[in-house]
Amino acid sequence: MTTIALPDGFRPESMTIGPGPFAYYGSLADGSIYRADLITGEGKTIHQGPGTASAGVKIDRRGRLFIAGGFAGDAHVIHAASGATLASYPLAGLVNDFALTPTAAWATDSVIPVLWKLPLGGNGELPEPEQVERLELTGDIQYREEGFNANGICRTPDGTALLVNQSNTGGLFHVDTTTGRATSVDLGGDDLADCDGMVLDGDLLYVAMGVRNEVALVRLNHEGTVGKVLRRVSDPRFDIPSSLALHEDLLYVINGRFTTEATPETTYTSVAVPRPTH
Repeated sequence: MTTIALPDGFRPESMTIGPGPFAYYGSLADGSIYRADLITGEGKTIHQGPGTASAGVKIDRRGRLFIAGGFAGDAHVIHAASGATLASYPLAGLVNDFALTPTAAWATDSVIPVLWKLPLGGNGELPEPEQVERLELTGDIQYREEGFNANGICRTPDGTALLVNQSNTGGLFHVDTTTGRATSVDLGGDDLADCDGMVLDGDLLYVAMGVRNEVALVRLNHEGTVGKVLRRVSDPRFDIPSSLALHEDLLYVINGRFTTEATPETTYTSVAVPRPTH
């Protein structure tokens, strides 16, 4: 399916795709998680939210969904098959999105210049709340009072560091996970203003571009320190893309519809376009 209908009034902000193939969507309205079959388009709510937002969501190989809690300043981990809550973490700020590495789950914060680290055990064990770490961001990234700061996050192509984008400045940063130092990625004078969620495939970075109604395709060097915007992809069905995911030869995006009044009757969709590769 290249157009998937989400529940009316759902207010989707984020998505991730796991095996099955199933896509999982987080709701800003109440934090619920909706699972859709990418073949049939059919879906159901698998997790009833806590009444606060679900921002970024990511699924790991163990079938666990890591959920950023937005303005609630928290994070949750649920079982993707049953929807059962496995762990909850009180954090702070505006927890926006997650990236997963073999040893940790990392979350951005859009109002506090930190990354939240959920260290994972040798067998992927989830940490206790008191084990969560706070990595202060330093270097080139400068937080502003207006708009969203750090937003999308993923690993670098070589897997040794993280990439974080900043919505209100259009910056893309290479972040050292030991020191927290953020170094601007050289985009050759281009920028990613209004950027939101992003996903990496090899050396290709796909970035949802919000009110621009585009997805930016960026080719990175191996270290993730230099990039070039190859093209910007749009589609008539785009309506404020906020998050995206890849499956086979398709690129799926969520239409956040942030410029449309959110009511219980407002319709929402996730749409797919052919995966751009150059």
